[in-house]
Amino acid sequence: MSKALVWLRNDLRLSDNPALVAAFKEADDVTALFIFETDEGIRAPGGAARWWFNRSLTDLSERLAEIGVHLLVEEGKAEDVLRRVLKDVGATSLHWNRRYHPAERALDAGIKERLGEDIAVESHPGNVLVEPWDIATGTGKSYSVYGPFWKNLRALDIAEPLAAPKGKAVRHKKVDESYREPKWAKKLAPYWTIGETAAQEKLAAFFDERLTDYPQGRDFPALQATSHLSPHLRHGEISPRQIWHAAKAFAHAHHAETERINKFLSELAWRDFNYHQLYHRDDIVRVAMHTKYEGMKWREAPEQLEAWKRGRTGIPMVDAGMRELWETGYMENRVRMLTASFLCKNLLIDWRVGEEWFWDCLCDGDIANNPGNWQWVAGSGMDASPFFRIFNPVTQGERFDADGDYVRRWVPELAELPDKHVQQPWAAPKDVLAKAGVKIGETYPEPIVDLKETRFRALEAAKAL
Repeated sequence: MSKALVWLRNDLRLSDNPALVAAFKEADDVTALFIFETDEGIRAPGGAARWWFNRSLTDLSERLAEIGVHLLVEEGKAEDVLRRVLKDVGATSLHWNRRYHPAERALDAGIKERLGEDIAVESHPGNVLVEPWDIATGTGKSYSVYGPFWKNLRALDIAEPLAAPKGKAVRHKKVDESYREPKWAKKLAPYWTIGETAAQEKLAAFFDERLTDYPQGRDFPALQATSHLSPHLRHGEISPRQIWHAAKAFAHAHHAETERINKFLSELAWRDFNYHQLYHRDDIVRVAMHTKYEGMKWREAPEQLEAWKRGRTGIPMVDAGMRELWETGYMENRVRMLTASFLCKNLLIDWRVGEEWFWDCLCDGDIANNPGNWQWVAGSGMDASPFFRIFNPVTQGERFDADGDYVRRWVPELAELPDKHVQQPWAAPKDVLAKAGVKIGETYPEPIVDLKETRFRALEAAKAL
């Protein structure tokens, strides 16, 4: 009986899983393995993502058992674990879906070379729409501007998703039993349903319930008009190819929705653009893509940093976003941009510090998207917002949360303020504050910085580069 091992990483699904499908084609007995890797250079999942992994692996283990596959969950150095498990299960082949961070690629290449001396080792394309080396400019270079990248990508024939393999059910075994859920993570559960089925249901619900409002509504955080698929994508419970083809099929069946679907797909393609940068450039988690930004004189401001983390800056839209992040493990894209801008421009704190906090708190903390998006805001990324574009969280709130619904949800101490004053309570008349039960500096903090002064400071810092 031939036996194969599938090494799962960010691909916790049965359908459209090329490594799993390939293993089924060549072997009579397939085992799946997930490793929480301790190898140097491999970034461990943040706290919220680790919580998600535990629940997703539990769901996946049950689904794999239904097709005859046992899932093993281990921790340690990847090659050591792989050698031991390969020996234990008697596998003569190893399959995985590719990943793209420099340290991940180096580790995988070394393992493939060494283990390949004794067994068949094969990698597969399963985590992006198009492999980073398969899309290039007219001169054969990697892309640095999103527009031409998107124009090229949308014209490509994206591979059709693969059906889940079938097999005879085996008894399900518990996995990841050593994980101990931290107390702070208990609050996340009410906001999420986790697993492959949940991801597919969420995609279908988005088309049916949210797509109509998506192109404009995605900027208004109180509307919740986005798909909320990003945590499922990050853990591979759904593949970008599945989303792409499901969206295309929906547009084909509903011609009036084509423009909205195209907008949705253009946002999905930003994920591929970030992975394109991850593959072609130095470690974008630590290194500015535009190297001149390595010379930025960042500030050390631990008290202001802590106020930002806890949603106690005295700027309502910033505080609402940071509190939503801490409570749910998620934040709408518009609010991610303005909270990031506030940190690295108004506070002039290194974008890498903010990226690390988001990495730890986001359920969708992704190895390419998270640093790519932070570098976009900080001006150091490819096709980034220029550094002189500094989001004003007050005017952003007045434009995208004019009724104050988003702020009131996450900053309830301001709930009784009139719409006119909810985005800048420090400017409200004393009688208005008193009527709303708000005492600036007591029930709600004073702004930790002056937005105009710190905007000028950031622009001066950029001029010095």
